[in-house]
Amino acid sequence: MPNPLAAAAAAAGGGGGRCSAYKLALAALLAVALLQFVYLSLLAGLHGREQRRRYGQLFPGGAALGASLQRRAAESAKEQLRAVLAAGGALDASGDYRVYRHVLGDPSRRPRDALLLATHASLSNLGHVGALLERWAGPLAVAVFAARPEEAQLATVLSYALGALCTQAVRDRLTMHLVCPARTEAAVPDPREPGEFARISSCSDVFTSLGARSRSGRNYALAANVSYPNNLLRNVAREGAGHALVVDADMVPSEGLWTGLLELLALGEGKAGRALVVPAFEIRQGVRVPRTKMELMRFLKMGHVRPFYAELCPRCQAPTNYTRWLTLPPGGPLRPAYRVTWQDPWEPFYVAGGAVPAYDERFRQYGFNRISQACELHVAGYEFEVLNDAFLVHKGFKMPGDFHPQKEAENQRNKILFRQFKQELKMKYPDSPRRC
Repeated sequence: MPNPLAAAAAAAGGGGGRCSAYKLALAALLAVALLQFVYLSLLAGLHGREQRRRYGQLFPGGAALGASLQRRAAESAKEQLRAVLAAGGALDASGDYRVYRHVLGDPSRRPRDALLLATHASLSNLGHVGALLERWAGPLAVAVFAARPEEAQLATVLSYALGALCTQAVRDRLTMHLVCPARTEAAVPDPREPGEFARISSCSDVFTSLGARSRSGRNYALAANVSYPNNLLRNVAREGAGHALVVDADMVPSEGLWTGLLELLALGEGKAGRALVVPAFEIRQGVRVPRTKMELMRFLKMGHVRPFYAELCPRCQAPTNYTRWLTLPPGGPLRPAYRVTWQDPWEPFYVAGGAVPAYDERFRQYGFNRISQACELHVAGYEFEVLNDAFLVHKGFKMPGDFHPQKEAENQRNKILFRQFKQELKMKYPDSPRRC
């Protein structure tokens, strides 16, 4: 007869074995999870140090400036910011937006005939400024849109930090303007307040902070009951320029473009009535942006690069004639290569000077904002000439899913406005034989 005590003991032993095995498996899983966490933390730390090293090399400042120089720079930046904000800004023509010009950058230090790279950004796209300063050697103007009071405050903190901590070379090149809803009034930041200032002690820290806020796509999805005034921002950014190249903040110019354009303009190629077109491309996310046309052509063959808007709206860039442009040999001096007649819905990126028609500020959010301005240039008699060895690269492929849900509704509203706009051009240019 089996001993019940022995049977019970055996059963208890088996249960204990199963429990021990479960504990061991659980401990192993926890150990793996811990190792993964440590690994990811180390990667994040390495990435952060790499970003600080990169930006530290590009934008030295802080202690490198010297204590007395840094104090003077900080006081100068704060005085300028205080004066600009105390004036209360200026309302735009619609009365919907308040514009604070030169929250950073002294306009008297920029030549009146400067060749300017002008761009616009919400706070989530402002991190691209570092790449623009790295690639564009000339003056850069940024019109920043802050949809909420807290964003306006953060924008003033960052502009103050740039003026206080960056070198004179950066301050001489970089101009920032702030645009807010009319009901928002920006205030002077106090460095004694905790928060953002606690994480910024050098110029490189500012750009690292900007980069941390960047996100791809959905630039117009502001999560606020306010429209992104892209054409107003473009007009504000390019004010006072002799010649301007107006781009989106997430587009990077080819290496040496500013110098090449200066040499070209010195030859008289930038006369009024001429628009020098810079072909635009887009690159797969995470791939290094090419510096030269030769690199760009190699990336095209690899499938990493394609013409801008290749999937979303091929017709919007087709008149650039990429096939012809790619047959032009890379290298050599920058020159106009061939002339293109404007066709609807072409929206080229271009360099032009003189009394260039303004962007129509009624176009907001998505759709027809750049097409309308190119259309007016055409009706006004401008000639479009494509440059042989210059290009722009948008970071990331433009995909249909990148846009906010309201995109199509905005596009339809602006389409109706565009029809009205074209009728108005007939009255504005009654003697022009051109139409769009």
